[in-house]
Amino acid sequence: MEDFDDLVSSLTPREDNDAIKSYQNTTAVACPACEKPFDDMVVCKRELTSLNLDFEMDLCTTTHDGNVVLFTHK
Repeated sequence: MEDFDDLVSSLTPREDNDAIKSYQNTTAVACPACEKPFDDMVVCKRELTSLNLDFEMDLCTTTHDGNVVLFTHK
């Protein structure tokens, strides 16, 4: 994803640990995959990572620097 740094600068950081880094989309930025506004962006830092979701949602995916990047749509 070429404009990753620009995208991150438009988002609000929420969580950062050794498994994931998450951001909230508080400015209605469009998802790079589907071009609709997304709710959160999650960068998976490990090769194997589990996410515990509280409810069903649509996900779009891409990669950046070898890491999986998820865009959630509630």
